[in-house]
Amino acid sequence: MSGDLVAPEPADPPLAGPERIMLEGWLEYHRATLLLRCDGLADEQRKRRPVATSLMSLHGMVRHLADVERNWFQRVLGQKPGLPAIFGSAEAADADWVPLDGADWAADVASWQAECAQSRLTAAAHGLDDVGVGVRGGRPVTCSLRWIYNHMIEEYARHNGHADLIRELVVA
Repeated sequence: MSGDLVAPEPADPPLAGPERIMLEGWLEYHRATLLLRCDGLADEQRKRRPVATSLMSLHGMVRHLADVERNWFQRVLGQKPGLPAIFGSAEAADADWVPLDGADWAADVASWQAECAQSRLTAAAHGLDDVGVGVRGGRPVTCSLRWIYNHMIEEYARHNGHADLIRELVVA
């Protein structure tokens, strides 16, 4: 991967056990899967947007998910609504996806990993029924940590599906 870190195989989530351990296991599985989809590619391949009508690239996806982590765990659950966007500004729509010309893969992966680490710390300080307040679809919402875990698993799973297809297109 041109001198970059090597992604470990995702650990299978538990098949039985307490709800929280299963939710955390699935989220960790999908986080590791995202990194694995980017493994072994050149910088240009990770930045390539192979579908002309889409802003999606593997590099942009990592940046996007860093801000998604920040949003749900820090802004919503941690009640820090004023935290700035990681890439660009809140007013710059799609700033995490593009432009990527000057984006640094190692720095952006480190930002994503730092957000994941902070998400783990914030979640550890809360019970599954603890709630935070955020915005979804332009409306204020109250949601539990349980909902955030489920939403994050869905978000990563959906984007990992995109990542599978993008990877196939950039290595073809």
